[in-house]
Amino acid sequence: MSLGPIHKISDICLLVEDIERTVDFYVGKLGFRLRRRAEGFADFHSEGVTLAAWELDHINRHTGVSHARSPRTAHKACIAVQLSSPEEIDRFHRDLSAKGVTFYGPPADYVWNARCAYFTDPDGTLWELYAWLAGGPGDCHTETT
Repeated sequence: MSLGPIHKISDICLLVEDIERTVDFYVGKLGFRLRRRAEGFADFHSEGVTLAAWELDHINRHTGVSHARSPRTAHKACIAVQLSSPEEIDRFHRDLSAKGVTFYGPPADYVWNARCAYFTDPDGTLWELYAWLAGGPGDCHTETT
């Protein structure tokens, strides 16, 4: 049985401290539309992959999964959103900054041939907005055995 190459990743579930704060951020600042809301849980309309949030204490109470908190500055994952152009990165940066989203810095062009901007949600989840520069992502390498 194999997961990676034959099964589509359907959901990304963020484990959060305060579901109300998370919903307010994702709906009010990032513009997601709420899809489902239940005690300690929410998910949002998204293209392709479902973005969900589950309160740490709620998942712990129901499944026994640890509800230990990571230090605020420790990043465990990065959610990357591909935008259509470098100019769109700049526009999103301006619009989200105006809504109070704090970025690590202004958009910049990086050595991996992408223009990117980085911010975190209220629980410290790192987000990357990126668009390929001229020439795209470069060579695609495949694994050989």
